[in-house]
Amino acid sequence: MIMFKPEERKIRVTRGISIFLAAKEAGVDIRSECDGKGSCGKCKITIKDHKAVNKVSEIEKKHFSPSEINSGFRLACQTTIFQNTKVTIPHESRIGLRKIQIKGLERPVKLDLALKKYNLTLPKPTLSDFRPDLERIFEELSNIINIRGLEIDYTALKKLPDILRNANWNITITIWKDRKIIAIEPGETTKELFGLALDIGTSKIVGYIVDLTTGKTIGIGSVKNPQAIHGEDIMSRIRFATVEDNGLITLQRSAIAGINHVLHEACIKAGIHPSHVYEATVVGNTAMHHFFLAIQPKYMALSPFTPVIKKTISVKASELNIGINSNGVINVLPVIAGFVGSDAVADALATGIHESNELSLLIDIGTNTEVFVGNTEDVLCCSCASGPAFEGAHIKHGIKAETGAIEKITIEPDSFEVKYKTVENAKPIGLCGSSIVDILAEMLKCGIINFQGRFNSKIETPRIRIPNGEKEFVLVWGTETGTGKDIVFTQKDVDEVQLAKAAIFAGCSILIKRKNLEKEHLTRILLAGAFGNFINPENAKIIGLIPDIPTERINFVGNTAVTGAKMALLSMEVMDTADVISNKIRYLELAADPDFAREFAYAWYLPHKDLERFPSISSLLNGIHKN
Repeated sequence: MIMFKPEERKIRVTRGISIFLAAKEAGVDIRSECDGKGSCGKCKITIKDHKAVNKVSEIEKKHFSPSEINSGFRLACQTTIFQNTKVTIPHESRIGLRKIQIKGLERPVKLDLALKKYNLTLPKPTLSDFRPDLERIFEELSNIINIRGLEIDYTALKKLPDILRNANWNITITIWKDRKIIAIEPGETTKELFGLALDIGTSKIVGYIVDLTTGKTIGIGSVKNPQAIHGEDIMSRIRFATVEDNGLITLQRSAIAGINHVLHEACIKAGIHPSHVYEATVVGNTAMHHFFLAIQPKYMALSPFTPVIKKTISVKASELNIGINSNGVINVLPVIAGFVGSDAVADALATGIHESNELSLLIDIGTNTEVFVGNTEDVLCCSCASGPAFEGAHIKHGIKAETGAIEKITIEPDSFEVKYKTVENAKPIGLCGSSIVDILAEMLKCGIINFQGRFNSKIETPRIRIPNGEKEFVLVWGTETGTGKDIVFTQKDVDEVQLAKAAIFAGCSILIKRKNLEKEHLTRILLAGAFGNFINPENAKIIGLIPDIPTERINFVGNTAVTGAKMALLSMEVMDTADVISNKIRYLELAADPDFAREFAYAWYLPHKDLERFPSISSLLNGIHKN
């Protein structure tokens, strides 16, 4: 028996099970980025009864000091239980309330619905009129629409006779794409016509309930992606899906559980019943797309990173156990190539980059960052393996944008005093992506680190120290934090951010070069996604994350993945355009580009090895040592 504190949740488990797996069974969230492999060190717990568990592993000794081990600190994934005990999950290992970007740029579309509802009053059968029930429906419909080729869903057909008679022959039918009757309801329900637009992100799931008669969003739901317990990053989940027994089905069920949670929340806010949601459009990166459909993702992780399918897929809701009307239709929008998935197609739909005369650079920053360059003439895209640093992963005190996460930071250049703002104004417990950009920029501006990202040994301040041989800068003293421990930024953290931003900037540079352009030709930079919406654009330029163009040309467009999905929900023409975009946008595989290695190496510097690419920034850095 294990009791998890502070949840006070008990669970009986098999002797020898890891505490990480026991927590999964108990429904207790413990932070993890490596799905229990021991490499990330985020699943910290404390156990006072050393005899109840196995000995400390060599992996744990790399993550904890001797004093921490003596205090009972362990990694949940490395600790197996042999007898009843209590396990405490410290604040920094718990998953708090996420700050999720749920809104994004919306372009108006003309309603062109796949769904139509018709209210019919049918003549009752008599001894002289003994036509079958379905023929009566077809005959009444033929006075309104062309019914050639019209079919009825099998499950709807089975319910038909009872519904007709209980409704006294007054019914409302729902038809999808003028091809199939998917629902039959008693009475007049033509105004009860709703859809779901859904973005399955690596870290979160966001859904809009849309009134299809008006095109307005009437309810929004969001949740942390439950798949995260099997790994914070895509590659960990692909490994889980391909190595673990039933791993792929487990990931699919996790996604569907999250989707149904979002659906329920959004329906409550909208004041409607899920059975009146008849259609959904779903987007996500290519890995999320495959997990959701339980399509083998193994070969996406192997060169040449090939997805199984590209085009739009339509599946009956009951086949996926999605909680909308059981006969409703789930449309999964097309992917482009590699890890550039249907969320990127939705980004293009929402921003209109493929229809605009303006030359745009669209960046959706995440674990795999999608980059587009182009306009109505041509669009070129790529996926950058930027890693999860901007999601807080691989950063010593990095966390998601949740309660207590530091989201903004400034450093005073003379005293090196730090000012910060946290999510929900709670006591700080860690650093989320937007503050990580601020930290690197502020440290560079203050001379704490140099052009190469190395700590300046000439600066004297108690905030710079060298525990265990690695330099770090203390951002918040333990007396101010929610964990009671100092929050620091280490040399390794600087390195991680340099690698992430170098991958993104190299992707931008190569696309611009392959389009035979210069950054000056860009009319605008569009920053999409949760991370992009909260970063300081000046600081993003200072560290070399985005090209150095005037700040007024930088636009935050929010969660365009879900708004693009909504556009496709409202218009069959837009849905068709999604497939056109999927086939028309040209994909560039960065790994195969001959200039990628050099561009990446140059972009590793702060802001860049070639400072002529950052003229407005170089003047700020005159006092920084450059080697």
